[in-house]
Amino acid sequence: MRAATDILDISPVIPVVVLDDAAHAVPLAQALQRGGIRTVEVTLRTPVALEAIERINGEVEGITVGAGTITQPGQAKEAARAGAGYLVTPGTTDRLLDEVADTELPALPGVSTVSEALRLAERGMRALKFFPAEPAGGVPYLKSLSSPLPELSFCPTGGITPDNAGRYLALPNVRCVGGSWLAPKEALVKGDWGHVEALARQAVALG
Repeated sequence: MRAATDILDISPVIPVVVLDDAAHAVPLAQALQRGGIRTVEVTLRTPVALEAIERINGEVEGITVGAGTITQPGQAKEAARAGAGYLVTPGTTDRLLDEVADTELPALPGVSTVSEALRLAERGMRALKFFPAEPAGGVPYLKSLSSPLPELSFCPTGGITPDNAGRYLALPNVRCVGGSWLAPKEALVKGDWGHVEALARQAVALG
């Protein structure tokens, strides 16, 4: 990928996963790939996240692994060293944006207000994460942004489910959504990769 907008076109749904065991990383990514998903966002919420990114990047060809929940100084560079193909932040500060930019990786910076979106647009960013999507106004809110901010595209994340994902994807300024339902914790613990694959196929059909 050369631009942040490329992230939005990888898959209609970006699986947002929290991994407690790095051994789950590769079989999870492979199951998602078999179901037609070509990317996975590993959130930096657990101690094994960076190892999981490194394993997926090194062992699963054809799937792009991103690093999410980047909030602290140093995390962007650590994720880049681990092999992340893109970066995702839940919100934005100048320091965080500068650190992300230093990695030269494409990124989806998080916003939840018009002012935040305008601020990032002033910095030349056109692909943004809308988070937390449902609590922040959901489909009606994003729909209202399409006329005044037609140049911006969003990946809404937070409260997205198989039931409402289609309504988001129908919006002109939404090109993909992020969802955690594709990697349920019980499936990871049981190693039920067939279930993950089935969820991935259903998610691909939404787009």
